[in-house]
Amino acid sequence: MHFLYPAFLFALLSLVVPILVHLFNFRKYQKVYFSNVQFLKQVNEQQSSRRNLKERLILATRLLALTFLVLAFARPYFSNQKAINANTQQAVSIFVDNSYSMQTINSEGSLLDEAKEKAREIASAYGINDRFQLLTQDFEGKHQRLLSRDEFNDAVDAVKIGPESRSLQQIIDRQQSLLNTQPNAVKSIYIISDLQKNMANGQPVKTDSSTHISLVKLKASSLPNVAVDSVFLLSAVHRPGESEKLVLRLHNYADAPAEKIPLRVLINGETKAQGSYTINPRWAQNDTLSFSGLQSGWQRGEITLQDNPVTFDNQFYFSFDVKQQMPVLLIDDGTPNPYLKAVFAADAFFEVKDVPAGNVDYAGLGNYPIIVLSDVRSVSTGLAQQLKGYVQKGGSLVVFPAADADLTTYRDLLQPMGAAYPEKLIASATKVSSINLQNEVFKSIFDSFPQNPDRPVIKKYYQLSPSQGRTENLMNLPGGQLFLAEDISGKGKVYVSAVPLNEDFSNLPRHALFLPVMFRMALLSGHDQPLFYTIGHDESIEIPPTQTNEKQLLKLVKDSISIIPDVRQQEGSTLLYTSDQVQQNGTYNLQKQDSTVAVLAFNDNRSESDLVYFSDAELAKFMPKSSSILVGGKGSIKNAVSELNIGPQLWKLCIILALIFLAAEIILLRFYKPVKQVVERSI
Repeated sequence: MHFLYPAFLFALLSLVVPILVHLFNFRKYQKVYFSNVQFLKQVNEQQSSRRNLKERLILATRLLALTFLVLAFARPYFSNQKAINANTQQAVSIFVDNSYSMQTINSEGSLLDEAKEKAREIASAYGINDRFQLLTQDFEGKHQRLLSRDEFNDAVDAVKIGPESRSLQQIIDRQQSLLNTQPNAVKSIYIISDLQKNMANGQPVKTDSSTHISLVKLKASSLPNVAVDSVFLLSAVHRPGESEKLVLRLHNYADAPAEKIPLRVLINGETKAQGSYTINPRWAQNDTLSFSGLQSGWQRGEITLQDNPVTFDNQFYFSFDVKQQMPVLLIDDGTPNPYLKAVFAADAFFEVKDVPAGNVDYAGLGNYPIIVLSDVRSVSTGLAQQLKGYVQKGGSLVVFPAADADLTTYRDLLQPMGAAYPEKLIASATKVSSINLQNEVFKSIFDSFPQNPDRPVIKKYYQLSPSQGRTENLMNLPGGQLFLAEDISGKGKVYVSAVPLNEDFSNLPRHALFLPVMFRMALLSGHDQPLFYTIGHDESIEIPPTQTNEKQLLKLVKDSISIIPDVRQQEGSTLLYTSDQVQQNGTYNLQKQDSTVAVLAFNDNRSESDLVYFSDAELAKFMPKSSSILVGGKGSIKNAVSELNIGPQLWKLCIILALIFLAAEIILLRFYKPVKQVVERSI
């Protein structure tokens, strides 16, 4: 047996006091005059022996009570293999989970309140000279330091719910990074959490063998919950007044079906669509809602659910821009193509700019959702490189080769993108044999497709090579040869025609299909701003090129929140880095002085929506064998932490025994009386 505070054992000297009191009982005796001393002597002897037994018992109870009281202050314990020297300073890192799932209510209140109480109990189990780190999901810089116990308790009181959600490996790595700065201290890690399954990716947790890890598992119940995981719009380009189709992904995270969940879609605070949905257990489904009547400008969207009792994920935010006009860039050899000019002049929505191939502003390519390259005899290396980067970032490129095209330069342009390219000229007449009506370009062109449609007639054409990318044939020639091909390259698309826009090659420029096909390509194009970003996941935000300086900074503004992101310029775009500054979901205005550059929507991580928790057996599979699992509940875990550090403590037993012996002393004093000897006197 060992003692946590052996200095208190000197108090055992106080045992001398009751012994002295027992030996020197200075009571005054009363003289009694009696005629026959013989009888008095006999009575005195009998009562004295009984009184001596009582006094010895009282002395024993006093000595034992005092002994166990002193031992209680000395804190005796039995050492175990994991015991830590009580005189060694310890560095303790305590993680308090403050993610959204910790708002769940149990019999003790919210899980966060219980976690904060457990953190204080853990700190109280350590010495006054030990140091503590408080860590939360926020990974704030102020938490990367060690605190005294009082400072730690104050920091715990200030913890609030936050949007971040980290994995166990990230949390432990962060804790160890600080503890490793204390090489001479005994290091311990505590993680207080409901331990959702989203905190682990199934891989074993890697830890430092010199650091003991304890998981404090809070008891939480699985609750029914439905959330919107993501949304997207079917149209890449949004026009004023036109109908929009919003596809939303609804996820039921519960093991029971969700019945008739009400949902509303608001645009700029006005309800545009609503519905009621039933979703199978553990199932995600896509649903489409339509709305219209939008004005030009940035639209602030919000989807709201009525789903109790879990409400932290009942809102989903998104934003998009309805453009008054759509810019289109036409690149040619210096002579504008009359057919392309006529096509885009047919609708005032398209704002066309025509430039020669040798005079292209490379920095401004990102401003155009679609670029049409036509009648360029030779594509320069610089233009080819810039167009490749433009497509990789999400732009759409339409290529009509020149009648006298340098095919080598076209190969150098298209082959690196994984797109089909013209190989050789075929001087034979033919006709388009089939049209891919399943492709998005043709889906909304025909109300009903005729039996014998009028297809473009070909006089001569360029044979297109098979693509190495994901090619989809929009129109085919006999024998399966490509006439109009679509390839996915990076985030963008490349459309390649087998004929120039020249009537010597085909009647495509004057054909009825030409105008709707070009319109559909334009309307399906564009690397529009993402509808939303996820807090804590999206490290950078790409926006169109925006010049800034010291006096003209970009700011994210929402109500009273103002954030200045880190801005970096790259070719064709501007990147914003918000780090961990965005902590509240919603829509933010990206402002440059008083003008709004864009509206950005931020949502919380939906991994918190799945309220499923690890069992002890599941935790044991990927946690180190030396780690401990402490289950939270109504009782205090202070004793469990103390026993974990130094072994089983006996101070409570000593207190109990001291009280028992004090009670025994009281009983002896009040109820144990020697039997009185009755003496008869003869006359």
